[in-house]
Amino acid sequence: MVEQGFRVTYATMTADNEELHSAYDEGIEQARKWLGQRHPFYVNGEPREGEGWFEERSPVDHDLAIGTFAQASRQDVKDAVAAARAFFSEWSSDWRRRVELLGKAADVISEQRYELSALMAMEVGKNRLEALGDVEESADLIRYYCHEMEQNEGFVHAMGRLSDQEKTFSAMKPYGVWGVISPFNFPLALAAGPVGGALVAGNTVVFKPSNAGAAMGVRLYECLHEAGIPGGAFHLVTGPGPVVGDELVNNPDVDGLTFTGSYEVGMSIYKNFAKEFPKPVICEMGGKNPTIVTKKADLDKATDGVLRSAFGFQGQKCSAASRVYVEREVHDQFVELLKMKTEERAKVGDPLERDVFMGPVINERAVETFKEASEEAKKSGRIVTGGQKIDQGDLSRGNFVQPTVVEVPMDSWIWKKELFVPFVAVAPVDSLDEALKLANDTEYGLTAGFYSEDQAEVDRFLSEIQAGVVYVNRRAGATTGAWPGVQPFGGWKGSGTTGKASGGDYYVQQYMREQSQTIIEE
Repeated sequence: MVEQGFRVTYATMTADNEELHSAYDEGIEQARKWLGQRHPFYVNGEPREGEGWFEERSPVDHDLAIGTFAQASRQDVKDAVAAARAFFSEWSSDWRRRVELLGKAADVISEQRYELSALMAMEVGKNRLEALGDVEESADLIRYYCHEMEQNEGFVHAMGRLSDQEKTFSAMKPYGVWGVISPFNFPLALAAGPVGGALVAGNTVVFKPSNAGAAMGVRLYECLHEAGIPGGAFHLVTGPGPVVGDELVNNPDVDGLTFTGSYEVGMSIYKNFAKEFPKPVICEMGGKNPTIVTKKADLDKATDGVLRSAFGFQGQKCSAASRVYVEREVHDQFVELLKMKTEERAKVGDPLERDVFMGPVINERAVETFKEASEEAKKSGRIVTGGQKIDQGDLSRGNFVQPTVVEVPMDSWIWKKELFVPFVAVAPVDSLDEALKLANDTEYGLTAGFYSEDQAEVDRFLSEIQAGVVYVNRRAGATTGAWPGVQPFGGWKGSGTTGKASGGDYYVQQYMREQSQTIIEE
């Protein structure tokens, strides 16, 4: 295992470690050498060029070409699925060998954390600490799933006996070919996690990254290939969702699927993936995540937590804090403090720079969503701070918008729609009863935050909140910041399909099915 050194997680608030920043600066230089290249995809270890090419440009600077990526056809995907099926028997035969190879893959990712983080900043706009956290989480997810396999001896457990002549085992077996469709916002972690879970369980994998995160998808493939993962076990198919994603969802030889993305797409996959017989599908979807602040809260802690969760990675997280309910006695004080901190601390700029907190949003569609929400806030309520696209200086070449706090009436669509931009609404409430009712009034149930120094209030929140990941009095993030093996991450209601969270004790088993084995010895 590689030496970690100064380790960045999503709970890391600041990093004044000069060695880290020096290594990151060197990583920038290496990452720049990767820019502008043409990238094939890989079926059975062989490069392919598919049908046409897609040029990806940076949201930081539209003149910066990240790379050009081959676009797979339906036949390419079918070929990848067929090759994965042909290799399944070999790959699934030895769980210890899989753990060994995937452990090496995690180390390769960690060894390249600075250049991978710098590339991520240029590709999707993550600031230094968040990009480093994404890369570190990717490696830790793989390590955690390897640890789960080792702890459970490959998930083969002896059961009870009905006679002395009988031995029975519960053995978890992989399904076969597993499809993984990952999003742009955690372009390494939300790819490496499900890919690692599926592979270590013994499935072969066909992986489709977002076109807005294709470079990180290619780098993940290269890291696993460098570690010795066979081409037959892991296939990379870049391309558009309506072609590549649709083929993965509808191909009858794909035995299981993991999708991370919007509620609408995830629910469509959930309803349509299984046809002739049931098949496992893991969909991690959106969130409209509430934070409750009572009059007994530490407002300094609460405003720090809301700021980090609302504006971290420009609000482009399914776990972002987007709704805040504050007891009326402290509402005005909370809003003023949040406004002051946002204007002082949430610096917008090139995410490669060490003092920048917010980079750009991912594309023009996100900018339009931001503008629509800002106009709605102006029309129906008020903008406390922010609300503008930034069109001055070097930032005019990218998709930069201001971190925005608004107050709008409860009938505004801002309270309901997942925006995926740096935009948070705050409202006064008269009681914890009212706050809990409003917090749970959503089809989503991913994350939630709570601030109160009263233990009875904390206990009630934990008892009644409808969310899969909750945080209490957390300065590092009101609703964000889960880490493998520490905070399992998964949603309730419309935020997730399985109730089993990534980075937790029950995740890897989803990639396997149970076989009861009874052996009679005369």
